[in-house]
Amino acid sequence: MTRVIVTPPVLAPAALAELKDWLGITISADDAGLTGLLGTALEVCADYIGMVPLTATYEETVCVPTGRFALPCPADWQSCRYPGEWAGRIGHDGWHWLDLRPVSALVSVEALDSTGARSTLSSDNYTARIDSDGQGAIRIPGAGGLGRAVVRYCAGMADEWSALPESLRHGIMRLAAHQYRQRESAGADALPPASVTALWRPWRRMRLA
Repeated sequence: MTRVIVTPPVLAPAALAELKDWLGITISADDAGLTGLLGTALEVCADYIGMVPLTATYEETVCVPTGRFALPCPADWQSCRYPGEWAGRIGHDGWHWLDLRPVSALVSVEALDSTGARSTLSSDNYTARIDSDGQGAIRIPGAGGLGRAVVRYCAGMADEWSALPESLRHGIMRLAAHQYRQRESAGADALPPASVTALWRPWRRMRLA
């Protein structure tokens, strides 16, 4: 299973303004770097709480039929972490659990042939669901020699920065500020620091393998 981001989350100017206010920065020379730190903080937040903070669009390549064990192709061996990404999110009933949540919409499902060419898969050929906790899953039975499919979906807790819960937003901003202040330090501190995890912990969701 491989996953790529198609449309990244949109960081509103208010996010940068909050960070600059927290750091006491009034000039625009470091705006690009600060925006990058906010993006990194969003990724750390997603990894920690088990949910995507700001809505983005992703593509996930799954093996067909879903629900069977399959090793990545040799070209992916160097980039796949063992064992989690080798097995994927595989259930025992034919469902493939999408890697990110909360899923807000399933955009498309495409068949992927051995040459990498794509073709739209009819909704008659797969079943999809989104559970109450935002966990998305898809079931594609083996048919017509299909070996892989690409699932495009949207996932995120909020569509814009201002709609994020305050504790998550504040933690993201504090982490970005922490990284900015530590940018010239000799050693890297553990991420995220305790002051940030205290804000995020109530939102943390663990998923059993």
